[in-house]
Amino acid sequence: MNLQQALKEKITYIDKAMHTYLPQEDSLQKEIFDAMSYSIFAGGKRLRPILLLAATEFVGGNIDEALPFACAVEMIHTYSLIHDDLPAMDNDDFRRGKPTNHKIYGEGMAILAGDALLNYAFELMIDGALKNKDDAYKKILAIKEIATAAGVYGMIGGQVVDLLSENKKIDGETLEFIHKNKTAALIISSIRAGAILGGANDEELSSLTDFSKNIGLGFQITDDILDIIGDEKKLGKKIGSDEQNHKATYPSIYGLDASIQKVQKLFTDGIHSIERFGTKSEFLIELSDFLVKRDY
Repeated sequence: MNLQQALKEKITYIDKAMHTYLPQEDSLQKEIFDAMSYSIFAGGKRLRPILLLAATEFVGGNIDEALPFACAVEMIHTYSLIHDDLPAMDNDDFRRGKPTNHKIYGEGMAILAGDALLNYAFELMIDGALKNKDDAYKKILAIKEIATAAGVYGMIGGQVVDLLSENKKIDGETLEFIHKNKTAALIISSIRAGAILGGANDEELSSLTDFSKNIGLGFQITDDILDIIGDEKKLGKKIGSDEQNHKATYPSIYGLDASIQKVQKLFTDGIHSIERFGTKSEFLIELSDFLVKRDY
C-alpha cells in the first residue's frame, strides 16, 4: 500500500470516530455543536492523530484503545486554529479553503467553539482512562503529556511570545522558542502519548521523542517556507500572511535557502533516530519524507 492510500484510510478511521464522539443532539446549544463540527470537518490533514496512532503501532500497542486520545489531540489542534484565525490574533478569513469559523458563526461563537473543543478533548481522554483501571496510569501519563503541550509551557506559551513579538525584530533563539512551543509541542506530545499508550520501553520512547522533536520543528519551518513560495490552492489559505502581519519567520531571519537546508537536516536527523528499528519504522519515515517535500 502506498503512503497516500494509507493516509486516506487512517483519516477515514479517525473521521468515523470523530463523528461518533462529537455531540450531535438537537438541543438549545445546538449551534455550538454545529460550530465545533464545522471546523473539525473542514478538511484537516489529521497529522497529529495519525502520528499518535502510528507511535502506538510502532511499539506494538492497540490503536483502538488509543483512538479517543488521537481524536482529542485533533480537537485541541482545531480549537487552536479557530482562535488563531480570530481578528484579535491572525485575523484570517479562510482556513483549508473554507471561511474561518468566526466568518460563519461570529466571533463570540467561534471563541466558545474553541473552548468547547478543548474541554471536550479532556472529557474524551478521561473517559478513555476510566474504562480500564488496569491501564489507567499510562493513560493519565498520556493525558499529562498532551495537557502540558497544549498549555503555558507549550502551545499557549509559544502563542504568547508570538503575539508579543509582532512588529518587533526578534533573534533566532526567540523564534525557535515560538516554533518549538506553538507548533512542535503538540506534535511531540502526540507521538510521545501514542508511545506511552502503546506501552513503549525506554529505548523506544527516547528514540520516538528525538524523532518527534526534529519533525515538529521541521514541520513549522516548512510552513514558514510555504507562506512565501507555497501554492494557495493547495494550502487552502492565502500566502504572505506572515509578512503582512509583520511576523518573524525562519526565512526572514536566516534566508529561504538556509531555511530549506535546515528542514532537510531536521528531517534527516529525525529519520536517523528511528531507522534502526527496521520495518516498523517504515510508515513514520515515509510520512516524514512526505512532510518535508510537501508543495515546494
